[in-house]
Amino acid sequence: MKNLNFKIRNYAVVIGIVLASVGGGCGYQFSTTGEGFPKDVRTVFVAPFVDTTRDVGIDREITSALRSEFRRRGEIRLADRLEDADAIITGVVRSLATRVVSVNKNDEVLQYEVALVVDLSLRRRSPDELLWRTQGIRLVETYSGSRGAVVTTSSKFQRGTLNASDVPQFIDIQLSETLEYRARGQLVEQFARKLYQRVVEMF
Repeated sequence: MKNLNFKIRNYAVVIGIVLASVGGGCGYQFSTTGEGFPKDVRTVFVAPFVDTTRDVGIDREITSALRSEFRRRGEIRLADRLEDADAIITGVVRSLATRVVSVNKNDEVLQYEVALVVDLSLRRRSPDELLWRTQGIRLVETYSGSRGAVVTTSSKFQRGTLNASDVPQFIDIQLSETLEYRARGQLVEQFARKLYQRVVEMF
């Protein structure tokens, strides 16, 4: 009798595993959207961001990065056309500013900080209704201002495209411009992830 009960329990475990595997194969996934996210909003259109800064192209970069994030995550379908969407995401780039964070005793810049500030909203397309809005989302990224301030062994440096052997070949201003461009790209990518999360969780 004990052997029979043991076999029955084993069969139940095996059946449970098989059913779980089949369920996973059918494409079922737990949703990571927040409780407040409208259940009838299955597709969104990311409208081109409005740029109020003097930095040419930052609006296009953020728009493209956020659209890519929706495609990559796949929890909410991205519509290519406004008329195919249940809701519309609109954004405004409020500022993109760079400031000096630290200098050495000779007043040479060691580190810069670039900060991006964005407003974001989600509207139902039909009927037109504001579902969620947030203002002043801010994210910062830092980068080195001179060769002496570059830590080539850091994980942040190693995630980039520069090699340690490249650093001595730059003069400080060239290196700073290169690192600023890279920091800007990283900032936009991080912002896309953050904006996506804010939208789906509506906080």
